[in-house]
Amino acid sequence: MQKKFEQVLMPLASKLGNNVVLKSLRDGFLIITPLIIVTSIFLLIGNFPIPGWESFWTRILGEHWTEWFSAVSNSVFSFTGILSCMGIGYAYGKNRGLEAIHSAVVALVSFLILTPTSFTVGKTAVSAVQTMYVGPNGIFLGIFISIVSVEVYRFAVKHHWTIKMPEGVPPAVSQSFDALIPSVLVILLFFLIRIGFSISSFDTAYNFIYTLLQAPLKHVGNSLPSVLLYNFLASLLWVFGINGPTITNSVWSPIFFVLTQDNLKAFQNHLPLPHIYTQPFIDIFTTYGGGGSTLSLLIVMFAVCRSKRIRELGKLAILPGVFGINEPIIFGLQVVLNPIIAIPFIIVPVLNTFISGVVFALGWVPRTNGVLLPWTTPPIISGWLATGSWTGSLLQLVEIILGIIIYYPFVKMLDHQYLKEEDVALGQDLDIDFDEVWLKFRFNYLSKFWISI
Repeated sequence: MQKKFEQVLMPLASKLGNNVVLKSLRDGFLIITPLIIVTSIFLLIGNFPIPGWESFWTRILGEHWTEWFSAVSNSVFSFTGILSCMGIGYAYGKNRGLEAIHSAVVALVSFLILTPTSFTVGKTAVSAVQTMYVGPNGIFLGIFISIVSVEVYRFAVKHHWTIKMPEGVPPAVSQSFDALIPSVLVILLFFLIRIGFSISSFDTAYNFIYTLLQAPLKHVGNSLPSVLLYNFLASLLWVFGINGPTITNSVWSPIFFVLTQDNLKAFQNHLPLPHIYTQPFIDIFTTYGGGGSTLSLLIVMFAVCRSKRIRELGKLAILPGVFGINEPIIFGLQVVLNPIIAIPFIIVPVLNTFISGVVFALGWVPRTNGVLLPWTTPPIISGWLATGSWTGSLLQLVEIILGIIIYYPFVKMLDHQYLKEEDVALGQDLDIDFDEVWLKFRFNYLSKFWISI
């Protein structure tokens, strides 16, 4: 059965993981993720979930102290669409064998060409770029622009539509002229696209993408069945030795990213949080200690197991597990292709997802505020920071305990198996010792017996 699953899943996972577009999406978002995490800390400090926090610092730093922190957070959160476009353009160009920086700049310029540069305030026309076009709502448009622009650029380079400079010209100058004709083609294409949308009923490319793609995808992704499928597939792939989130994030990450940015924008403006199923929801309320929610597994190993193999592994892995590092468990306990552990490894994250989804939908716990915490933030602390409420920590504690209950019978089963193996190994050693003693006894006894005769 496992071989059949492996034969079906491995090629599929390999294709998804190596697909240049999906890989570039993942790599592109990873480029800007450190910026989001760092600026999230500034946003969290400016809006820390403690009563009286703002008034306390206002007395010390003055009335404008929150603006200082907002300036840092807005530098990224208000421009996530255009930053995503640049990051994905860079990654896609690199994965396509092009100059990565040229690809990123071409994607950036293409994005700006399609971005509206004026709007009306009352009866007055204002020349400016609204952040709604370059922020979270522009992420999906940025994805398409980055892929299309780099692909057109690559087409020109592949067909040698470049200006070759003579030998001896500095490399920087030569590369800039190499990029001239491909850049002209890309800019001309998006110039025509801009004209085409301006005379259509959509008016802008942004309206077209948002109406036909982004809004429907957000609706589908912002659902409990979608998130259940995400965690089920991620855990199932891990069981077969495949880094599950690496595959599933290629599909779901853009959707979760947009939903997270929506919540973050609402949190900044002190508005009701619109979405339940954000990236912090996935990271903080569905898995604890890494894929499979292995923190519960670790607690069982450390607390009740008697086999030396499991106890020693538990001692080594418990501290990294608290901070979300579970590779010692994945490979040390051999979760991969282990039918005993595979069952709870899949069940626990899916059950956590279902419980959290219901609890958040009922309003028992406030929705996640969109702040991306460092992935090593331990449970209990992360639940409080992500929701601004102690009920977030309580939910995490309840789910960890529930995970312990589910993992317990399976881990004890594995513990009994290892104990038997250890007893057999110990028994074999004892048999060897007894045989040696018996042989020596027989030799000495018989020697003395024959000598006495």
